[in-house]
Amino acid sequence: MPEPESIRDDLAELARRRALTEDAARPDAVARRHAAGGRTARENVADLVDDGSFVEYGRFAIAPQRMRREVEDLIARTPADGLVAGTARIDGHPCAVLSYDYTVLAGTQGGLGHRKKDRLFELIERMRLPTVFFAEGGGGRPGDTDYPAVSSLDTRAFALWAKLSGLVPRIAVVKGRCFAGNAVIAGASDLIVATRDASLGMGGPAMIAGGGLGDVAPDDVGPMAVQEPNGNVDVLVDDEAEAVAVAKRLIGNFHGTVGTWSAADQSALRTAVPERARRAYDVAPIIETLADEDSVTFLRPRFAREMVTALARIEGRPVGIIANDTRFTAGAITAAASDKAARFLQLCDAFGLPVVSLIDCPGYMVGPAAEAESLVRRASRMLVAGAALRVPMIAVILRRGYGLGAQAMAGGSLHEPVLTVAWPGAHLGPMGLEGAVRLGLRKELEAIGDEAEREARVAAATAAAQENAKALNAAMLFEIDDVIDPADTRAVIASTLAAGTKEPAPEGSRFVDTW
Repeated sequence: MPEPESIRDDLAELARRRALTEDAARPDAVARRHAAGGRTARENVADLVDDGSFVEYGRFAIAPQRMRREVEDLIARTPADGLVAGTARIDGHPCAVLSYDYTVLAGTQGGLGHRKKDRLFELIERMRLPTVFFAEGGGGRPGDTDYPAVSSLDTRAFALWAKLSGLVPRIAVVKGRCFAGNAVIAGASDLIVATRDASLGMGGPAMIAGGGLGDVAPDDVGPMAVQEPNGNVDVLVDDEAEAVAVAKRLIGNFHGTVGTWSAADQSALRTAVPERARRAYDVAPIIETLADEDSVTFLRPRFAREMVTALARIEGRPVGIIANDTRFTAGAITAAASDKAARFLQLCDAFGLPVVSLIDCPGYMVGPAAEAESLVRRASRMLVAGAALRVPMIAVILRRGYGLGAQAMAGGSLHEPVLTVAWPGAHLGPMGLEGAVRLGLRKELEAIGDEAEREARVAAATAAAQENAKALNAAMLFEIDDVIDPADTRAVIASTLAAGTKEPAPEGSRFVDTW
């Protein structure tokens, strides 16, 4: 077919207008972004999604400010009303992606941007699309003029985004300054990936000053030195390139089983746990050995460090992993640790991820200081979340399994998981053995006047209790299902999950706690 001699005017105008929405049309804004160490919204989207898969919605939207600015100026300077959004594929799987554009009015939320979010969020629900949202920006935009408004509190975007909780996995990526409405988008997500230079807060400097709370620099509102240890951020990274890579890996955990994987030598697990019951150790290498190589992502690693939560794969199958870290409070479950684990169990349950629980727990943290942290209620969250699990749990007792804390790690009972096994050096009990001895023999011990004799009696009784508490004795009474060679743990987990049926369909609507 011969080429036309000229392009029609309407097609030429379309090409001109499309070109104005691209980064190349605003070289100064792009240069400033790059000089500040950031990438543009379109650069991040292009890095995240498969080539040629992005279908954009609302490309030609502009900031609704016609009453104060010329239309051509808005077309040139406020493309997409500062929100790049559409559907795409990540590693061949369908998804949605949205990104505020910090080069357009500081990534603030405009009137048309809200309408675009409404449109995308409804499509995400209808099409069940996992979503990545780059949330950087300054919150609501006060400068829009093209529609009547008093409060704008009828904006639906936040409710629509929140309603997606438990329906599709949603990952927020935060770089730089993310305040107010933008921060709510991040906070209502399932997982937050943030760069080290991010500042995340429910109110930015203007709102803080407006509330009479003084002048605060933007980078001091919610720096990562605060937001990582307090648990607001799941994964902290150096820059946007790493953030995109992590977001890809995280969202891949919700795409199902992959056929290609490799694993470390499992014999290393035989010596991974110290024989001495009170010697602390790092549980992360055990998790990384059990899981497929390069598949583990630790979540909220500096928050409630006595509880480890991670997404990983075992023989290609995505799983969630919880574990006690004995380097912190000896692995006892604190109020914060229970919050962390309970919310993670909800996440796994909502999206069909089997749970592997690695137990080395002396019980719940106790005492007046612990109780001051609302321990009774918060500790119980983990039991409630475990009892509500619809996905399989497999419990592996690495060394100590004591009291209600160990039961919480196993979903409420050693017979709640589809399989509960122990390593040969493990021991179990209703509470810490020495404490149980001192409590059970209290009157007898009080009758012994000599302190050395009294402590010798405690030591002898504790040694007898330790012998009785061995995992093999628990297995003889069928309190647990088996005692296994640590090197066989991965194979046992994989075989058990392979034997199970597909995850049950959700029984009605559930949401995942933001905390």
